[in-house]
Amino acid sequence: MSASHASNTQYTQLSLLIDDVIQRTLADHRLVGTVVKVAVDGDVVYSRAAGLADRETSKPMTADALFRLASVSKPIVSVAALVLVAQGRIGLDDDIHQWLPEFRPHLRSGEPAKITLRQLLTHTAGLSYGFLEADHHGPYHLAGVSDGMDRSGLTLEENLRRLASVPLLYDPGTKWGYSLATDVLGALISRLTNASLSDAVHDLVTRPLNLTDTSFDVRDGHRLVIPYVNDEPHPRRMREIDIVPVFEGTAGIRFEPARAFDADAFASGGSGMIGTAGDFLHLLEVLRGGGAPLLPADLVREMGTIQTGELPLANWPGRGFGLGFTVLNDAEAAQTPESPGTWRLGGAYGHSWFVDPARKLSVVAFTNTAYEGMAGLFTVELCDAIYRGIQ
Repeated sequence: MSASHASNTQYTQLSLLIDDVIQRTLADHRLVGTVVKVAVDGDVVYSRAAGLADRETSKPMTADALFRLASVSKPIVSVAALVLVAQGRIGLDDDIHQWLPEFRPHLRSGEPAKITLRQLLTHTAGLSYGFLEADHHGPYHLAGVSDGMDRSGLTLEENLRRLASVPLLYDPGTKWGYSLATDVLGALISRLTNASLSDAVHDLVTRPLNLTDTSFDVRDGHRLVIPYVNDEPHPRRMREIDIVPVFEGTAGIRFEPARAFDADAFASGGSGMIGTAGDFLHLLEVLRGGGAPLLPADLVREMGTIQTGELPLANWPGRGFGLGFTVLNDAEAAQTPESPGTWRLGGAYGHSWFVDPARKLSVVAFTNTAYEGMAGLFTVELCDAIYRGIQ
């Protein structure tokens, strides 16, 4: 275990409060290991690695540990798309068909659908995920669509062909639904840049910010943490193939952790990246600080503006969706101390993060335990502790 806390006595109480949450969560066997980082007004005021990266070998968690990012990939890939918008290579309301003519899903009526870049970024394109279907007899499962977390053996092009074969759930722009839209976005970025998605994200986002540990590849295998799944009496090590429902009554995510080492696995824009908490905090701070050198400030403001109006977000009460992440609208409905306008999302391997622009606050909490680290009590207690500590 390692810890590095801000020497400023202003944040001593913050450190103690976060330490207490981490220690209790580890002692309760709800998490195996975590890296937590907090920045206030541009300064990292808390940074700690705690618990174990590999419980079976007693390997401690380290600050530079690599994590399978799952949906933490989404804001990174969304930023890459917005860099292209800033460069004038595509508009938010452009029909993606002109760049992806082979991806032409249809409405339930049989009519071809028009999908815009904005609808992909906001998850209002009419798409979904197979893991959200009630069982393995749903249309995505029957069509063999990959959610990007398994070793499907498919190319991205073939996966999108299968995705397009399933009628859209609703007319684009009329509802919200968490979805494979960011995988489609990845294909769009690749087409716009005439490069692989991996190379495009590197050129557009990670290289300009020197995010050397964030990519679609595992560059240092011994730093990649072992994933776990919550169980009784303690989390169990994730199996080679592990299907774990996120919500009761759903088919569940098909996890195949070895996908991270599979050079032939397609680059999933929605869930395929690897990275560190430090790299991701740096990206968040760049965005919170106005976006330079990646994006102009007005486009960052657009990212953090609710694009979905009054459309309800399933499982996200009190929030709307911006361009790549949720945005808090009603703190009471969300039962959170966060300020209105706070950005938030997570990752199924066990991650949560949020940015509160009003408080100049950025928080990253990566763990190796699904789903406690994404949506468990740990995320609530950590958030509460941070706001008590910065008052």
